[in-house]
Amino acid sequence: MTVRRTRRRDDTGRQRARWLAGSILFVQGFGSALSEAIWSTSFGVAGLLRGAGLPQWTDLAIGTVGAALIGWALVTRGAERRAHA
Repeated sequence: MTVRRTRRRDDTGRQRARWLAGSILFVQGFGSALSEAIWSTSFGVAGLLRGAGLPQWTDLAIGTVGAALIGWALVTRGAERRAHA
């Protein structure tokens, strides 16, 4: 019996990319907002955007995009599990 997994491999790569990008953006966005509130300093991508003159709420926007990507990855993972059950 032959099993084709070409589509699954492609989906797995995209799934990993969503997890990775979501995690990085989540930490960069919310972490920078938190460090700005506590220590009056920002870091990473959000710090660079702040240096470019963007407002402070962009940190929260970056974190929200990261949370959305993580949520998308979780929903996709749940759908895959239900499909294989």
